[in-house]
Amino acid sequence: MKQFSVAILGFGTVGTGVYRVLTENAADITHREQIAIEVKRILVKGFDCEPNIGLAPRELFCTSIDEIVASDVDIVVECMGGVNPARSFILKCLEAGKTIVTSNKEVISKHWYEFEAAAKKTGAGLYYEATVGGGIPILRTITDSMQANNITRVMGIINGTTNYILTKMSEEGREFGDVLKEAQLLGYAEANPTADIEGFDATYKLSILSSMAFHAHMPIDVIHREGITGLTKDDFKAAKQLGYEIKLLAIGKKEGNRIEVRVHPTMVPNTHPLASVRGVFNAIFLTGHAVDDVMLYGRGAGCLPTASAVVSDVIYACHHDGEHRYMTFKNEAEMTPDIELNKNFSSIYCLRISVLDRPGTLAEVAKTLAKHNVSLKDVLQLGDDAADNNSKSITFMTHEAHEFDVQAALEDLRALPCVFAIESVIRAEN
Repeated sequence: MKQFSVAILGFGTVGTGVYRVLTENAADITHREQIAIEVKRILVKGFDCEPNIGLAPRELFCTSIDEIVASDVDIVVECMGGVNPARSFILKCLEAGKTIVTSNKEVISKHWYEFEAAAKKTGAGLYYEATVGGGIPILRTITDSMQANNITRVMGIINGTTNYILTKMSEEGREFGDVLKEAQLLGYAEANPTADIEGFDATYKLSILSSMAFHAHMPIDVIHREGITGLTKDDFKAAKQLGYEIKLLAIGKKEGNRIEVRVHPTMVPNTHPLASVRGVFNAIFLTGHAVDDVMLYGRGAGCLPTASAVVSDVIYACHHDGEHRYMTFKNEAEMTPDIELNKNFSSIYCLRISVLDRPGTLAEVAKTLAKHNVSLKDVLQLGDDAADNNSKSITFMTHEAHEFDVQAALEDLRALPCVFAIESVIRAEN
């Protein structure tokens, strides 16, 4: 029976989860997989400042990456998060021929190409299933189950914090700031929630997911990104009356060599499976030319769900020791050169506009939109009139239109005397 040794970098939420799964489930893993995996090293910043140091034998802990690089461990599991020092630690280990397993979506999305080049030079493995969707086996589904397909679309909820906030706003009619505070108290949101609520976390994940799905490197800087901070309970009222729910979606579509990648609040019909994904759960749709639609659903974060994906990668790496697979597309810092980035994507748009309450206003707005090839499907008035009774908030739902046309129309609308403000612009997917 083959024996493998593991080092864990970082012993926080994910690191402790990985240690628990590898030790508590060791006998079952050995029985099923016919391999023995032992944790030999755990890297922490310091013995005095590590709150979880009592969860493993003291002799396993060390404070120097050089000690791990010089050791005989086969696989290094990076659970530190962030870019530095994770990037330099990963490179040191790969250059020493040690296989890396990581759950760190930020460092992979920003430095994937560097890591893969280093891994190829030494024959080390590089695995990152846990970077997207937590415990959901989405990346392995693409590489090991959908190889027969040309994947044309990925669309999903891949950030549990924002999905919790949006679920509460939708179901309880609360404002964003109030729900964010609750999410922080419950531990669903960080003290500094910027990465989640501004869409950065979902962008990192979409970069990895779309690159693998479309077989072309899609760096984070080519992804259109919008967060959820501008949403109000009025947006949810309008969405409900129109038969939609609002979710922060990561969307990628490919047609020929044209790819669009975007993260933003999105209205989805309340009959769509993604509309019923509540709380901190994640769900991801894949569309293949042969299989059509596939959806994977589950916990997108947390100690044990993420550890499940990490340990799955560890086992996978053990079975492929000496014959690790790498991406076959051109993985460099910039976007794959034969891909055309589609920034002028098409979508349905929900526009909530504060307008002057007078005859002819709706006609003027409709005329301005039509000038830019944007046609209206529904018009909805919500809420109370302004105190002076001179303004109304009107919601316009368009037919499918192109992004550049809509943005040009919005510029013209802002210049109209009868338009006080563009209160919100939310795209919709059917």
